Amino acid sequence: MAFTSILRKSSSSLAPLASRLVQGRRQYHCVLVAAINHSNITRKHSLGSLVPSFHFSSESKKPSSDESLVRVIESEIKLAAESDDHDRVEGVPSGFPFEIQDNPGQQTITLKRTYEDEEIQVEVHMPDLVSGENDDDNDDGDEDSEKANQSSIPLVVNVSKKSGPSLEFSVTAYPDEIAIDSLIVKQPENSEDQIAYEGPDFHDLDENLQKAFHKYLEIRGIKPSTTNFLHEYMINKDSREYLNWLNKLKKFVQH
Repeated sequence: MAFTSILRKSSSSLAPLASRLVQGRRQYHCVLVAAINHSNITRKHSLGSLVPSFHFSSESKKPSSDESLVRVIESEIKLAAESDDHDRVEGVPSGFPFEIQDNPGQQTITLKRTYEDEEIQVEVHMPDLVSGENDDDNDDGDEDSEKANQSSIPLVVNVSKKSGPSLEFSVTAYPDEIAIDSLIVKQPENSEDQIAYEGPDFHDLDENLQKAFHKYLEIRGIKPSTTNFLHEYMINKDSREYLNWLNKLKKFVQH
């Protein structure tokens, strides 16, 4: 009995001590965790101050060379817009025998008309302009040198009927003059793989035959009064297309 009483007293006296030891360990553990966390935070801040920060912008700046190019294009647009070539043609003259099909962005226009049982189609190309600055160099007095010093427009004239072959003329129109360069008889059944006989050079034909074909085209509307208007019209178109081309260039460089 005495031994049991001694054990009870010992255990009751040790219980507060054990509780104090457990509480002490818990407090020490909390202080240790807090110290470690504080150390990690301090280390992160110190490392953050050492590592440089980079800022990236989503907007890219255009090179200065592109900006210079845009300014040059804008200057050229201003000059092209002020050109008198836009006002060379006020309208289609009365009695003009063809319907004009002019599609923006194309370097040619198409003329169409019906003459009796024939369908006539003319493809008009951009003019070959001559400034006249080198007239003295080619002034030999012959007809060829005079034509070389004149502006002109190339034409491809096709005369067809409902069935059968068609005639295709390659024409150069000078001021007040029509020159036939070649004449081809085109067969509709010929494939692209076949090489058709195109006849002799037009200038090798008999002179009376050449004159007869000039009259043939004149009756169908290919005459100086028509081609002189077309010359002015194509200069106007060339100026418009050039201005549109410059605006497309500017838009591309800017974006």
